Amino acid sequence: MTAMRPPASLPCLCKGQVLLLWTVLALIWTAAPAQAEAEKAAPFSRQTVVDKARQLNKTPFDPAAGQVPQALLDLDYDAWRDIRFRPEKALWKNEKLPFQLQFFHPGLFYDRVVPIHIVTKGNAKPLPFDSSLFDYGDNHTVPEQIPDQFGFAGFRIHGPINTTKYFDEIAVFLGASYFRAVAKGQVYGLSARGLAIDTAQPDGEEFPYFREFWIEKPTRKSSSLTVHALLDSKSCTGAYTFVIRGGKTTTMDVTATLFMRAPVAKIGIAPLTSMFLFGENTDERKVRDFRPEVHDSDGLLIRNETGEWFWRPLDNPVNLEVNAFQADNVRGFGLLQRDHDFNHYQDLEANQERRPSLWVEPKGNWGKGHVELVAIPTDKEIHDNIVAFWTPDDALPIGVAQTYEYRLNWHAGRFTHPPLGYATASRSGDVEGGGKRFVIDFNSKALQLLRQPTPIEGVVTCGKGAAVSGLHVEKNPHTGGWRLSFVIKSDEEPSALEKVLPNRRTPIDIRAFLRLKDTTLTETWNYAYHP
Repeated sequence: MTAMRPPASLPCLCKGQVLLLWTVLALIWTAAPAQAEAEKAAPFSRQTVVDKARQLNKTPFDPAAGQVPQALLDLDYDAWRDIRFRPEKALWKNEKLPFQLQFFHPGLFYDRVVPIHIVTKGNAKPLPFDSSLFDYGDNHTVPEQIPDQFGFAGFRIHGPINTTKYFDEIAVFLGASYFRAVAKGQVYGLSARGLAIDTAQPDGEEFPYFREFWIEKPTRKSSSLTVHALLDSKSCTGAYTFVIRGGKTTTMDVTATLFMRAPVAKIGIAPLTSMFLFGENTDERKVRDFRPEVHDSDGLLIRNETGEWFWRPLDNPVNLEVNAFQADNVRGFGLLQRDHDFNHYQDLEANQERRPSLWVEPKGNWGKGHVELVAIPTDKEIHDNIVAFWTPDDALPIGVAQTYEYRLNWHAGRFTHPPLGYATASRSGDVEGGGKRFVIDFNSKALQLLRQPTPIEGVVTCGKGAAVSGLHVEKNPHTGGWRLSFVIKSDEEPSALEKVLPNRRTPIDIRAFLRLKDTTLTETWNYAYHP
């Protein structure tokens, strides 16, 4: 808009009238852009997202393809990584707030533009894309490919999580409905998702995505940052709210309201995704590697409604494995990284001993259902091959709001819990004459106080078709904990087909724990033995 110039003369007006006229004209001139700005802002609350999800549920699914130019999608990984957000331009950096936001550029795998709104005092305003926020490195022609109306692929949250002097990453929301976080002193490891649909089903998995975000601007005294997200997919829409607090344990209080568009074979609530290539319990490695272990998580932990704690070591199977663990009104589940000894990894770059454990703590009763663990064979650590989630026994009704509330706890260090002892290592080896010997180390401060000859008993049970022998419990002087060992041997002859395809044999379920008289000392260790 060009500057306004006064007329050459106003012979009919006195000086006071001229000043009044110019005051009115100035107000009219400045009101237009101010009004335009006001029109961009809209009242906002969580109900806004719920209403959007409900309305979106009544319309056909739009995959939002074609928003990102092909030239950006054709970038390789190194080229896309070369497009970096300029840290000095982080949102709220100069306002001395406890959180800052940085943004990701679309391209490569990230083929959708995700609108992001900033909510200030109950009003939401779109955050416009600006290429000057990014350093494009050697991608000199990329800015020329960006359309006039563009957006971001995702964002990351920074805060004083490790020191009050510097802001480090706390959490990232990027790609489909994926997000991840770290606690103090940690590096990124496993991820979470908004929702899992038809994971490991024959017809393929459906990946919902967060199609829009609203981020509430914090005050200088805020201890948390609130993020709202609109979820969309072919079969479901949803409204999500995350209240995020970084710290020694980073927490996310999640409220998810779902609207099913169509029936699905399986829905996964609070899904977690991780990587397990090989560990101490791996019989045969699929790769030759200098490292003793390679994994972001080493086990699944479940707390049942009855109060039992249940531990399942992870593995990299030969064939796809799907295991269901009954968990009505589940009180908690998670993928944990219990091993924090650098000597067990020997990786100066990956720092897998510093990967977080992620614990899901449901609020209220979720009803009848089970925790499902999916393990996908892989020979590369770049693949997240482990998935865990809770799934209801009954299908969710079409078009009717279903709300799940839970807390995600991203733990630093070893995650401790009420049982007196927990499994710290699981090993096995072949036995001459057939069968397999299992050696499990249990430990805790309480177990370390128990000395021999305390009559600690090992309780081991196995499924049909196998027998337990050679059971032995002893103090481990090197760890201070206790070691349980036993042999499992199949007492059934394999069928003709199983002799040709030994990997097709039905695995034998094993459960073990330690007790002292009538007192259960440890969680229940569980494993699937493939004879």
